Amino acid sequence: MEGEEYELRGTEIPSEEEVKPQGAEGSSATANAKELDKLKRRLQEMEEEAAALREMQAKVENQMGAAQDPAKVASTVDGMEEVDSRSIYVGNVDYECTVEEVQQHFQDCGTVNRVTILCDKFGQPKGFAYVEFLEEGSVQLALQLNESELHGRQLKVMPKRKNIPGMKQYRPRRFNPYVAHPSVPYYFYSPYGKPTFRRPR
Repeated sequence: MEGEEYELRGTEIPSEEEVKPQGAEGSSATANAKELDKLKRRLQEMEEEAAALREMQAKVENQMGAAQDPAKVASTVDGMEEVDSRSIYVGNVDYECTVEEVQQHFQDCGTVNRVTILCDKFGQPKGFAYVEFLEEGSVQLALQLNESELHGRQLKVMPKRKNIPGMKQYRPRRFNPYVAHPSVPYYFYSPYGKPTFRRPR
């Protein structure tokens, strides 16, 4: 094993001078160098954009964390309850009625802070409004205007109900015999709409 000789085959490694391009090959090398510079610049721009995005994401997370702060959430809930105690619901409002007309109708009760007439997705009024007063005592005076007329319609005035965040009314779906349900076997369904109870064969 120690006395064995190995024969190396192949060519010698070229020197740096032989590797250097000349003539037309030199122009392609400069073009490659320019392409490399462009790629480096583009990579640097992408890194800067990524850093800016990380900064923006950190800011948004900080704001979201601040919004989820229990103390702030409790203060906003208390603020909403306080606003609801100074507000009334006005039903049967004429569709042609404006915010200014509703405000004038209730201005004798006290200082009106805000009037909100709700609209549907097409921008058409829904026929009811909310009136927020500056003082809580104005609500009792406004309730006396129940069944008063505005634009020839009797208004329905009630205190605004308390908004409870996260409490949305849930209505479960009814059982539909025409739609297959995963919990009901297929043989309970009839093509005529009435479920039939027959045994599988």
